Amino acid sequence: MQDLIIQLMDKFGYIGIMLLIAIENIFPPIPSEVVLTFGGFMTTYSKLTIVGVIIFSTLGAILGAIVLYYIGRILNKERLMRIVSGKIGKILFLKADDIEKADHWFGTKGDKVVFFGRCVPIIRSLISIPAGMSGMPLGRFLVLTTIGSAIWNTILVVIGSIVGESWEKIVAIVNEYAFVTLFVLVIVFAVGVIYFYKKRIRERE
Repeated sequence: MQDLIIQLMDKFGYIGIMLLIAIENIFPPIPSEVVLTFGGFMTTYSKLTIVGVIIFSTLGAILGAIVLYYIGRILNKERLMRIVSGKIGKILFLKADDIEKADHWFGTKGDKVVFFGRCVPIIRSLISIPAGMSGMPLGRFLVLTTIGSAIWNTILVVIGSIVGESWEKIVAIVNEYAFVTLFVLVIVFAVGVIYFYKKRIRERE
């Protein structure tokens, strides 16, 4: 996949970078760190500039985030509450009140979650869905997404331009960061699920 990404960037330049980052936001397994660091490296031997790569990669991030945001709007709070009010909710020990609490939490912490989440692998793509589900105003979502994405993109593009042909070493470091992030998320999720179901079982008893 890495070779294909590089070929597309070499052929289509800024447009290729924008489309690849947009797709990466919708389909996280596509490695944005390859696009961004190699994009930085490209500025050392092509007509591409650091500012141009940052702008077009950020535009791509915004496009992809908007798609996931509207998916979240479709899977809104009311629809989820209706789902958990039926058999699925009973099977999973979920209640409409749980959805309400989660929505309230995101309503109070959502700005920070979206902003900082854009700089965290894995989360940076998926955070758009709960933002849409919670009904975060599109304007505010776009501002937070743009700033957060621009920071992340700038860091990797600039590093890619500095290290030049050694850009793949940066990709390896970011991959390790992503692995650690995924490991922590899995642990936190597992602990949260165990705590939630133990609490729910005690309530039923």
